[in-house]
Amino acid sequence: MRLLRIVPDNTRFGFVRRRVISFPFSAAISVATAVLLLVWGLHFGIDFTGGTLIELQARNGQADVATIRHVANSFSQGGVEVQEFGSGGVSIRVPVQPGGEGAQGEVVRKARDAFGKDYEFRRVETVGPRVSGELVQSGTLGVVLSILAVLAYLWFRFELPFAIGAIIGTMHDIVLTVGFFVITRIEFNMTSIAAILTIVGYSLNETVVVFDRTRELMRRYKTMPLEELLDLSVNTTLSRTAMTATTTALSLLALVLFGGEAIRDFAVVMLFGVIICTYSAMFVSTPALLYLGVRDAKAKTGGPAQTPAVEGPF
Repeated sequence: MRLLRIVPDNTRFGFVRRRVISFPFSAAISVATAVLLLVWGLHFGIDFTGGTLIELQARNGQADVATIRHVANSFSQGGVEVQEFGSGGVSIRVPVQPGGEGAQGEVVRKARDAFGKDYEFRRVETVGPRVSGELVQSGTLGVVLSILAVLAYLWFRFELPFAIGAIIGTMHDIVLTVGFFVITRIEFNMTSIAAILTIVGYSLNETVVVFDRTRELMRRYKTMPLEELLDLSVNTTLSRTAMTATTTALSLLALVLFGGEAIRDFAVVMLFGVIICTYSAMFVSTPALLYLGVRDAKAKTGGPAQTPAVEGPF
């Protein structure tokens, strides 16, 4: 039986020479992300801002968004955000009310009285200002500590030039993921923190696979030009990379289509992350090694003169 192959064996694509396109493109997108982050900012969820989130589902037909917005504004102090989603679904976001938890609970009670007859309450979440502040601190601390742990791992796992190349790729993926949040206006909450941390792990995995093959080939082909060697590294792991990315993307696509509203945003962000991580491993992290002196670092660390490398796809 002939095995299914997403990419053929013995490919010879010139990934590294495409850096004249990929580097300016990634730099431009990163700068645009920084500008948009300053101008638009992230669309923070109630996890970080505090308030009440109510999701309704019309019992019959479509939701009357205009009426819901008018009624919701009548029992809330401050602007109420009302958005329609799916078929007959409506989300109501009420900011923190003066009076603490009692006032927030009163908003929910009034909403049930006003909409309970025509709408089903699918989700009700209330977060006070103190809790939201603690979540901001814990979420930020979690991301920072996780990134520092990844950097420490890279430092010990590879020689310094390889570690720097992996760090460049990982930070590139984080920046573009944040840009995706800014552009799409997907709600940024604690689930988004989990998505970013998962993308960091996936990015690291993709980069480590290529860099491991690069080190093997450097021991075997000591006189091969570095650009050619890096292309060989990416090509010999391309089949594995394509299979991993495709199977992961198909799973996430199923969650996007059939997973429901609760998990859809997470799946969409992860699907974007898989694409970006695969791109950066081939067109950002690996070409960056050209400018980081990997051959000099390898010569200093020494090592066995000949280590056979496994030919073909990883």
